Amino acid sequence: MNPAATSLELTFAPVVSQTAFEETMDRIGTAIKLGVLAPGARLPAERELCQKLEISRSTLRQALTALVQSGHLVAARGRGGGTFVADSPPRLEAPSAEMLSTWRDACDVRLAVELGVAALAADRAQPDRLEPLLALVTEMDEMIEDFGEYRQADVRFHIGLAESTGSRPLITLATEAQGSMTDLIAHIAHPPEVLANANAQHARLLAAIRAHDGTRATSVMAEHVRGTEHVLAGLLPSS
Repeated sequence: MNPAATSLELTFAPVVSQTAFEETMDRIGTAIKLGVLAPGARLPAERELCQKLEISRSTLRQALTALVQSGHLVAARGRGGGTFVADSPPRLEAPSAEMLSTWRDACDVRLAVELGVAALAADRAQPDRLEPLLALVTEMDEMIEDFGEYRQADVRFHIGLAESTGSRPLITLATEAQGSMTDLIAHIAHPPEVLANANAQHARLLAAIRAHDGTRATSVMAEHVRGTEHVLAGLLPSS
């Protein structure tokens, strides 16, 4: 059995997830880092990829666009065109060995904290505490080309959600979780396509919280946090 062929089959196995966009980025980005998709390699045609991954063409294009924006893929038009693995990966600061070995732990802690925030916010948050967060979502829509500004607003959004619960310990935990995530995401590219998708999740999350729908709020928050984990898995540089 050809190991490379087997790895490619796993890379392009069906995606079964609420985070299909981010998971597709994870699969392809990880395959590039591991060399399963070699520099200059041409990806299969969109129709074939959609069939193999069992995702919609719009989801596939969203993921491919984000990977082009991050510098992992190159799109070429015309005869002989298609989507190719970049000859050289984007140059980003390599994370420490310790960070590479513990980053999923940080994501686990964040997931536990953020699910609690979503559930309590849906139960307790008052409308006046949510209005500033709605304004932040609107502002972030205009910031997707400037990650520095976007990230500052993103942190304020998540800490603001924690503040809306009225739980001081939870606010502390949420602040610590955001600090850990800021350290991690400093080591990845920030495609505007990914930021736009994440902010759409912010909007859906707020809608669920305003409707006092805790089940929906925690579901969207889980999707949001796990989406970030997939992006990290796909784009985090190797040591």
